[in-house]
Amino acid sequence: MEFYENRSRAPFKGFVLIWQAWKHWRARRKTQRVLSHLSDAQLKDIGLSRSDVADPMDRAWPR
Repeated sequence: MEFYENRSRAPFKGFVLIWQAWKHWRARRKTQRVLSHLSDAQLKDIGLSRSDVADPMDRAWPR
């Protein structure tokens, strides 16, 4: 058996998936942080309420 026959086709796929999940989580946290600093009137202007800006950790992860 040759070396290339026994080699994994995507050796770093697990790391890539973890990295993508982490980036998605950070983007959601950043969005939540920005929205939490808006006033109720500003949230109403963009069609959200204070309850829509819940802590992402309260929800089941990943979505």
